[in-house]
Amino acid sequence: MAFIRMCKVAWICLWAIIATLVLFIPITIASFLSKTGNLAFSISKIWAYAMLFVTGVRLKIRGKEKIKTGQSYIIISNHQSHFDILALVTRLGIQFRWVIKKELRKVPLFGYALWASKNIFIDRADAKQSIGSITEGLKRLPSGASVMFFAEGTRSADGEIHAFKKGGFVMAVENQLPILPITVNGSRKILPKGVFAFNSGRIEVVVGDPIDTSGYKREDIESLIKFTRDNIIANFNPDYPKKKRP
Repeated sequence: MAFIRMCKVAWICLWAIIATLVLFIPITIASFLSKTGNLAFSISKIWAYAMLFVTGVRLKIRGKEKIKTGQSYIIISNHQSHFDILALVTRLGIQFRWVIKKELRKVPLFGYALWASKNIFIDRADAKQSIGSITEGLKRLPSGASVMFFAEGTRSADGEIHAFKKGGFVMAVENQLPILPITVNGSRKILPKGVFAFNSGRIEVVVGDPIDTSGYKREDIESLIKFTRDNIIANFNPDYPKKKRP
């Protein structure tokens, strides 16, 4: 078993390196040439599709029809695994940008490419400054693009959906943007936090009903967080692909 795990780690690392080397230059050039960053995001899907293919991971999505074309959302998702990123990039079918820790902005060329692609950099140690950075980042977004938040802040270590941080909800209320609640099922079985050897399998992305934030004010943030989290939990199936427990 140890040998098989080592082979799996070597396999996924090898293909991650190959895919990165092949696509790094096209994505970087696209980020420089495209004023919107949309082209770089679209090319990045090739990387995601490649990693899903070589690991034998299959995806399905439910509720995609709820996403309105051309509408900007604050996307709120649970976070079980690094494979959540691959699933969301390839299945939602819309342009969105990531909220990224500011340290990556300092990486030569790569950091600038992320910035030129209109991703948003924050200081996770300073909540007040992070909200200001997100506000500025929203101003740089191309028309119709959304912003993705893993509201728990990090991957769940035990598979539960933990408390949500406020950042994305504050931005949704202040900018009157609807929240798109997303539930990812099955990804923890593919690659749990702290594990490097993947398992092939299936991941499900469930799109919840968009949440209108026009009736919310800053003092209503906690109730908005609870409503969104309850929505995501309602579609959560920790046993996926088995049937959800009653």
